[in-house]
Amino acid sequence: MIQKAFIQENGNGRMEPEMADLLAELDHRGILVETFTEKRLHRRQLPLAVDTLVAGYIPVVLGALRQLGIDLPNLCDCPQCLQAFLYRQIWQSTVGQIIQQIYDDHAPIFAKPQNRKKQFTGHVFASPSDLMYLQGTSHRTPVYCSEVVEWLSEYRVFVIRGEIVGIKHYWGNPSVSIDLSVITEAVQLLNVFGEGTAAYGIDFGVLSDGVTALIEWNDGFALGSYGLDKSLYTDLVLIRWCELTGVLI
Repeated sequence: MIQKAFIQENGNGRMEPEMADLLAELDHRGILVETFTEKRLHRRQLPLAVDTLVAGYIPVVLGALRQLGIDLPNLCDCPQCLQAFLYRQIWQSTVGQIIQQIYDDHAPIFAKPQNRKKQFTGHVFASPSDLMYLQGTSHRTPVYCSEVVEWLSEYRVFVIRGEIVGIKHYWGNPSVSIDLSVITEAVQLLNVFGEGTAAYGIDFGVLSDGVTALIEWNDGFALGSYGLDKSLYTDLVLIRWCELTGVLI
């Protein structure tokens, strides 16, 4: 059972909305909560324990798991069983290869970092002027690439123990809805093939031809809530942390 929680702040009491929701809900549940900065974690100044939740940005939570000696989760954006839901070509490359392709007048490419440290955010690279988004990024940085498609709307689906607990629109036209039968099928496949986790978010969008397509799968240990009810969001984060650490909830 979770006894305490460390919630990341960005300094001077500033924190992401998700962290503020967690802090409020955990406090409401009677769980001792303490805020921390990333620097304190790196300096090993936090008394970590498996029954103490650590919540924050992806690299921060991974760093806490590493200090606890826990195997890090495989951060796969697209589980194998969901490949058919992509409706676009996906391939692996490097920042250096993207730069070369753009200067060679290659067709526009969407690219994002393979790891979750997010050296840059996902972006469509169509001309040399777009390369400014890669400033300071090593040419060896591995990336995922895809052909450019037009999204009309994008949603995050929140799943706990194989059940959909919430759907939140976060980009595009909110009147363009995703096909719930597609979402249900995707979640069922993750359950059958065991490629999901105890709690996660999965992003789907509607393409310009009306097809509901997979954007990416997101692990639940560090996840944007897009305004999901804070009680549900807290359950999601706690359940995934307990799965990773082997703590009973």
